[in-house]
Amino acid sequence: MAGEKIDATFSINPDMAEMLTRAAEKYELPDASKALRVVLDYVMQDGDWDEIFGKVRCRRCMGGPLGRF
Repeated sequence: MAGEKIDATFSINPDMAEMLTRAAEKYELPDASKALRVVLDYVMQDGDWDEIFGKVRCRRCMGGPLGRF
């Protein structure tokens, strides 16, 4: 999606950064930043926020699954 972009800083876990890098490579995106924008566009446009944010899916806390992406 074209348009104005701002620089923003987020803290993410190393495996999340790896997932974004892999997605960028697999789908021939320019970089991990673009992969993150694709994910955010999906959440904004098509995602069910109650489904996304209403359930704990943490892979690092509360006994969440440790499976790979």
